[in-house]
Amino acid sequence: MAQKAVKPLGLSKNKGIFRRELPFYLMLIPGVLFALVFSYGPMFGLVMAFQDFTPLKSFENSPWVGLQNFRDMLALPTFWSVVRNTLVISLSKIVLRLLVPLVIALLLNEVINEKFKRVAQSVFFLPYFLSWAVMGGILRSLFQYDGMVNSVLTSLGMERIMFLGSNTWFPIIVILSDVWKDMGYNMIIFLAAITNVDPALNESAALDGANRWQQIWNITLPTIRPIVVMLLVLSLGSVLSAGLDQVMLLYNPMVYESGDIIDTLVYRLGLVNHQWSLSAAVGLMKSVISFILVVLSYRVATKRFDYQVF
Repeated sequence: MAQKAVKPLGLSKNKGIFRRELPFYLMLIPGVLFALVFSYGPMFGLVMAFQDFTPLKSFENSPWVGLQNFRDMLALPTFWSVVRNTLVISLSKIVLRLLVPLVIALLLNEVINEKFKRVAQSVFFLPYFLSWAVMGGILRSLFQYDGMVNSVLTSLGMERIMFLGSNTWFPIIVILSDVWKDMGYNMIIFLAAITNVDPALNESAALDGANRWQQIWNITLPTIRPIVVMLLVLSLGSVLSAGLDQVMLLYNPMVYESGDIIDTLVYRLGLVNHQWSLSAAVGLMKSVISFILVVLSYRVATKRFDYQVF
């Protein structure tokens, strides 16, 4: 008598899991297609970085020049000043985006009045929902030569300052305005992490004579350290992105010395000066370095802080 074939238990189990999760895979299809068409598809244009590309000749007929565009990139008279500006602005933003929200979250966590705490959270979080198109108009109204800030300075007997035309003040305004706009998001994350701190630890520390500062330093901060590391790792990927939309709305030729960044250089080379290949070379250089920084920061976070995404 022939015996029926018995299906392996693991195979049937995996089949059941796949059937149960099939709707989720189907829901992923639009997002995957969107990423393939608008994120991975345009990457074919990176071949311009190795060509003397002109739109009339297309990719097929444009001559290959190897690494000549990268040599021209390094020979640009403003290239290294642009890299310096990008690093100064972006690193300052990364540090302050973590430090300022963390301090505010720790202070708000000590507030006893719940109504005041909710109002304060809303006030700090509100600028995050404003686009840079709106914020750019607000900042220009505040800091232009005849704006509100200069009106206050003249009323105090001080001279007017050309904030948006000064190579000293412009990067400061860019950094602080970005921190002001985006600090509410990280503040909410830190507040949520602080609420997960076991109150029993603080109570035990208080019984041992620890004050609030000692409790924050020795209990709260070590507990939320994984969240801080996660935000730091996620932000290091944009270390060469100092905020194109923000800078484009505020800067002018007078502040190119301190406000010109890699993204604005790519914009001017490609769309203004029509140097397509040189622009693609600068953009490719930025992408490669950003990818390397993400990988290195993730490895450091995994080894030193036991943080893993996958």
